[in-house]
Amino acid sequence: QVQVVESGGGLVHPGGSLRLSCAASGTISGIRVSRWYRQAPGKEREWVAGIPNGGTAAYADSVKGRFTISRDNTKNTVYLQMDSLKPEDTAVYYCNIVIGMSTNYWGQGTQVIVSS
Repeated sequence: QVQVVESGGGLVHPGGSLRLSCAASGTISGIRVSRWYRQAPGKEREWVAGIPNGGTAAYADSVKGRFTISRDNTKNTVYLQMDSLKPEDTAVYYCNIVIGMSTNYWGQGTQVIVSS
């Protein structure tokens, strides 16, 4: 069916930047919405950003102005550019894509650690 592969996580100092990517492969009719979530240790998963294909991006208040979500429809890839990173951004970041009307696929998660 569809596989979602994430990359770009790692360790960065506060104020640094990372760019996460999420590539979808397989039988894809069309990606309707691409989203990023994150989950910090001991906390529940929270929505970070999303972008509907053909629409505009939206962000959680905690990351707006610092994160930018974008997409490459030709490659079925969504990106999350993270700037001015804070220790509070430390989490496992998950990519979620919606195929067609409501079929969801999730990536395996990629670890982002912001620490000095």
